[in-house]
Amino acid sequence: MEKIRTLRGFRDIFGEELDKFRRIESVFRKYSGLLGFREIELPILEKTELFVRSIGDTTDIVEKEMFTFTDVGGDSLTLRPEATAGMVRSYLQEGLYATERMTKVSSIGPMFRHERPQKGRYREFHQIDVEVFGVKEALVDAELIFMIRMILDELGIGRYRMEVNSVGCKTCRESFRTVLIDFFETRKHELCEDCLRRLQRNPLRIFDCKNEQCIRVTGDSPLLFDSLCGECRGHFESFERHVREFGIDVEINKRLVRGLDYYTKTVFEVTSDDLGAQKAFIAGGRYDNLVEEMGGPATAGIGFAIGVERLAMLVPTSTERAEERCFFACVGDRAKDHLVPFLKACVAEGITLKYAYDAKSLKAQMRYADNLKCNFVMILGDDEIDKGVITFRNMADKTQQELPLNPEKVIEEIKRRVMGDEDGL
Repeated sequence: MEKIRTLRGFRDIFGEELDKFRRIESVFRKYSGLLGFREIELPILEKTELFVRSIGDTTDIVEKEMFTFTDVGGDSLTLRPEATAGMVRSYLQEGLYATERMTKVSSIGPMFRHERPQKGRYREFHQIDVEVFGVKEALVDAELIFMIRMILDELGIGRYRMEVNSVGCKTCRESFRTVLIDFFETRKHELCEDCLRRLQRNPLRIFDCKNEQCIRVTGDSPLLFDSLCGECRGHFESFERHVREFGIDVEINKRLVRGLDYYTKTVFEVTSDDLGAQKAFIAGGRYDNLVEEMGGPATAGIGFAIGVERLAMLVPTSTERAEERCFFACVGDRAKDHLVPFLKACVAEGITLKYAYDAKSLKAQMRYADNLKCNFVMILGDDEIDKGVITFRNMADKTQQELPLNPEKVIEEIKRRVMGDEDGL
């Protein structure tokens, strides 16, 4: 019978990569807590309308990439392709706008997009999402950049770039739209089929196209950054000043846009050449109109998302000593009676104790302990029991000694030898 395998673009995550995931989450929670964010769990499944209204029906996500289906009740449902829309829905549904002057929330979990799988990009992927509602000032834009820098520094990410831009407001974009359409009309024969559709519906989306020929065309186009209104230019200048106050270097990329329609003013991406063609692994920006467009009051908003898979590719393998493991080798039935007391004592002290459920020969158990990369083995047989001792073996240098057959005494030795506590404390 043929084995059942995972769906294309879906996979199991384990071993060193999962360890990096947990490390990323731990560091993120440290700094999000220090900066006053609280965590929220969002549903994976939402009404399709939520994403169409928020992300925009001219985006690649809505046009091509969403996992959408009709349920038995006839409702159109979608596996979430990103988290901001759900965050806004929750912000409104829970009435936080009425009870909080400012809301800072974060979430961690899987997202789903039906795109071509490639290294670091899968159909099920994981994001860390950060959102701030109710703050217009550019200081919070810079604060998020500072938060990202602290996270990356603690994770040991050495080579990356922070690229920033302003995509203006509705007023800026409306006045710039005609200029942009006029330019692309003169080069429309060079645009891909998707960008030809975008030309009339949303010409800014052309800047987000990954087609090489379209990228060359946008390289010659006029720039929205050079047509910002006074308010948007002032906001960006304040943002730059605050970023400098945090001591962070950023690059202004006037051609940077985000792949979602809700962004306004500040947008940013963190990129790394070590990731190949798809360089971005953190991205975000301001969305001051989205809450109102979703049926709420006029509310400023800003956030970013971290692609966990892509960040994990950049996280160096830990140089810290791996978790120390001990193994309990039982020789004979009498020895098994001592296993549970030792196991309980080790777990209580945070020490990993492995053992064989179907205890075979000592040789087989030692081989098993070696395969598990255990640092020390406790060997207990009839001879040891009669003497009231247990043999404690160092798997690295093959030396061994006899210790009292007492879990507390053995744990003292583990702490002294394994954890570097020379005083046995």
